[in-house]
Amino acid sequence: MLSDADLLPVLPALRELLPFGALQRGSVVAAGDWSMLCMALAAGPVASGAWCAAAGIAEFGVVAAADAGLDPARLLLVSDLGPNWPQVVASLLDGCDLVLLRPPDRPSAQVRRRLEAAVRRYGAVLLVAGAWEGAQVRLRVTSQAWVGIGIGHGRLRGRRVRVTADGRGEWSRAQTRWLWLPGPDGKVTQADDPAIPEGLETIYSEMRFSENELSDLEFSENDLSDLGLSDSGLSEIRFSEAGFSEIDGFVSADEPVEISLGVG
Repeated sequence: MLSDADLLPVLPALRELLPFGALQRGSVVAAGDWSMLCMALAAGPVASGAWCAAAGIAEFGVVAAADAGLDPARLLLVSDLGPNWPQVVASLLDGCDLVLLRPPDRPSAQVRRRLEAAVRRYGAVLLVAGAWEGAQVRLRVTSQAWVGIGIGHGRLRGRRVRVTADGRGEWSRAQTRWLWLPGPDGKVTQADDPAIPEGLETIYSEMRFSENELSDLEFSENDLSDLGLSDSGLSEIRFSEAGFSEIDGFVSADEPVEISLGVG
């Protein structure tokens, strides 16, 4: 059983993506290519008083980091690690609770073992912007969509992303969550799945299309009114094709599904 001293707290929206709902001291976490997801993972620990070093990220923006919730007073920036970068990172692990690292090249197995030993010895967390073979936890953005642009006008107001996490041991089964990264208010919060209109998800979960040979399934305007969707201007949803199976948490077709949308 881990104590609070063994964990670095993260933002609430990220807790379900991590074992113990936090970053575990003495572990390596790989967060995919450098992106706001990396800063969001670091924001929680820094907000709780941890020291963070950002290493090997020349374009790291202090203003953007502050907007993401990282206190610049608790940040150490090392943009150029030099040729002996593993030794520099090991020194940073000795002095900081969290090291956000983008390796300048693919680390060898020997370098990984050396730095993983330093992580365990100093009780720090190594958060890698990139791939790291053997990482206890891996997170990556697998889908994203910006919101705010209308039909030829508008401004970007937020980005909704699907983050998938997996790892070793009990965390080998992938976990997926939709997040605002950032949301219209600039914060990192949980988001609804944009692929399923609210109100239809319940119907999807109750249908078992694989038990039927359906050539045409329709939702009329009256049906949609019962779901509270007619107010959005949607007057008809039709699903064509037969032979359905479960995909992405609801049932859909083995073959591509033709979806026709009527707008009232």
